[in-house]
Amino acid sequence: MARPPARKEDLKNSGPKMTARSSKYVGVFAALVLILVPGPPPAAQPPSAISASTQPSLADVLEGVTPAVVNIAVRSRAPAETNPLYNDPFFRRYFNLPEQQQQRLSAGSGVIVDADKGYILTNHHVVAAAGEIAVTLKDRRRFTAELVGSDEATDMALLKIDADKLTALSFGDSGALRVGDSVVAIGNPFGLGQTVTSGIVSALGRGGINVEGYEDFIQTDASINPGNSGGALVTADGRLVGINTAIIAPAGGNVGIGFAVPIAMASAVMEQLIEHGEVRRGRIGISAQDLTPDLAEALGIEQSYGAVVGGVERNSPAAHAGLRAGDVIIAVNDRKITGSADLRNRIGLAPVGSEVEIEYRRDRVPKTVTMRVEPDETIANPGSMPSRLDGAEFQDAAGNVIVSSVEDGSAAARAGLRMGDVIVAANRRPVATVAELAAALKNAGGTIALDLFRGGSKHLLVIR
Repeated sequence: MARPPARKEDLKNSGPKMTARSSKYVGVFAALVLILVPGPPPAAQPPSAISASTQPSLADVLEGVTPAVVNIAVRSRAPAETNPLYNDPFFRRYFNLPEQQQQRLSAGSGVIVDADKGYILTNHHVVAAAGEIAVTLKDRRRFTAELVGSDEATDMALLKIDADKLTALSFGDSGALRVGDSVVAIGNPFGLGQTVTSGIVSALGRGGINVEGYEDFIQTDASINPGNSGGALVTADGRLVGINTAIIAPAGGNVGIGFAVPIAMASAVMEQLIEHGEVRRGRIGISAQDLTPDLAEALGIEQSYGAVVGGVERNSPAAHAGLRAGDVIIAVNDRKITGSADLRNRIGLAPVGSEVEIEYRRDRVPKTVTMRVEPDETIANPGSMPSRLDGAEFQDAAGNVIVSSVEDGSAAARAGLRMGDVIVAANRRPVATVAELAAALKNAGGTIALDLFRGGSKHLLVIR
């Protein structure tokens, strides 16, 4: 039987009936849906909306520092070729070679240290044998620089430009640096233009890079490359603590070992270059060696640093002040001495005629003396000495002559001379000063015989 058609009222009431209890559950479910369904994602902030203060940066410091670091271009004249045939005018004309010498252009960096006077510190090797020196500022102004003076032993040089609106760097305390301090190197690597690199102080008091021995380098892993020479090494607060000078580069590029001259040493050199145009080194008339643990034990002292006096020259400032062999010097002008090289640096860079205060230990008893620095009369192979002693430096010491340095690979080194040798006679003639040694060897013939002491033993060194 066919079902009757449904009525409108039946269709209206055919669904389930909603009770008050079921209505409550529906409300709870709707609330859960609102909680669980995520809302629209927040609008992404543009990069400009991120506060720059949240990003660690040296930008603010560098804005005030980089204008003081300059690019240096050096134009020097050098022979176009090394083949001796090129010196023959007929040979040159036949091959249409230029008659004039070629000009060689090299680049480096410098640091403005006095804005009023236009003084710029750089390295000696950057401006050595320069015919013309051009300085370019960060604002692209270009000036011809005057060489005030240069010192090869410390590899420092001072330039001067006539310019206004210059920015100079303030000096920091290089003596207060610690391993691990953050530093920034600024310079002109590979002629690319001003470049900034950052790193830390890796070591302090490094030496042995330059055979002259006036060294107390700051070592850093901030990248220093060719062209950075003469640039600035600054602290994180923008103070100048070093002049970038050298790198160890087995492959020709940076490997994370760079060296800078401490600003304390550089400023001492600068003062002498301004006053004299050269560095006039001082001396007090002693020879010294590092205080080693064995020496400290033998001397019965607990000191772990300093320089042991090995000899005192007669009538020298040290002799008049009462210093003796065996005394351990621990400070000069209230600054700790780390070793013999440090002592040599401090005395050698002290102005001639100035007074220095020496603090030392004798038989465990602390003592202090003041003495006047006199000119250093060290002679680096004077012209009257044979060329077979080239590369050696000699110094008066305790009535004898001490070999103060010997350049590696030099004629003196090949002849067997060693740093620290004490020469007492030359060709059977006793010598007490460098001048007497030069006189004894003047016009020396085929053989030179030197009586010397080395390591406490007497030797006869025959040089043919």
